[in-house]
Amino acid sequence: MNRLFVAYKPSGIGSNLFLSKLKRKYNNKKAGFSGTLDPFAKGVLLIGFGTHTKLFRFLNKTPKVYRATLWLGAKSDSLDTEMIENVEVLGELQEQEILNAVKSLEGELEYEPPIFSAKRINGQRAYDLARAGKEFTLNKINSTIYETKLIHYSHPFVTFEATVSEGTYIRSLGRIISQRLGVKDGSLSALERLNEGQFKYDGEKALDIKKSLNIPLNFYTGDAENIKYGRVLALEDLEIQESGTYWLDNGDNISIVTIQESQVKYELGRIYTC
Repeated sequence: MNRLFVAYKPSGIGSNLFLSKLKRKYNNKKAGFSGTLDPFAKGVLLIGFGTHTKLFRFLNKTPKVYRATLWLGAKSDSLDTEMIENVEVLGELQEQEILNAVKSLEGELEYEPPIFSAKRINGQRAYDLARAGKEFTLNKINSTIYETKLIHYSHPFVTFEATVSEGTYIRSLGRIISQRLGVKDGSLSALERLNEGQFKYDGEKALDIKKSLNIPLNFYTGDAENIKYGRVLALEDLEIQESGTYWLDNGDNISIVTIQESQVKYELGRIYTC
């Protein structure tokens, strides 16, 4: 079964284990997901079955929106409740201070990712090194924070939303908010992904692939048999001939091609939409 849909992963389960449950539920052995969620986090997880797993890199998946609750004063190396070591009792802050700190994240942001992350260091995952107690340094990364919102402040918990570029670490954003408030430690007590680009949870309904792509539509004016049998496509038979990646509407299926140096190359052959 070829299918693309949005699932909702609960907290307390890893993305891979959750995918295994979906494979059993739909009796499908070939499946994958885009955008791993930590066991601590819950929310939107984009799922592909069959050939649709090949489509992830062409989908409109950004920006992403997260809702998180920051626990001010909670010390945790994982920056969430998994490894709480100590909780400092803090005096209540002014809500305007909280709002200013949350809004200060907006724009281009350079910061350190969490040591408990999937970043690779000499071929090893950072979280494996961290759990083994090994010392290491992660390079700073850059993210775009398009918008932030203060949802609620009930001391010592700050709930906020952040619309961000791909690869942003929300746990690190919580740490930065704490630091800008003059609070030494802060860890997330909840994290939810509300959407990945245009994709939101809607009961695991199948997505319309033709409305889900983030690449432009091109038109092939040559013999349709060429696409059917995967033959080489001539540049002059494409309506748009500039370099780039495009999708072709073949009726009940699509193809994805790249134009480079006046040559047309298939990225994906025929992917059936139903």
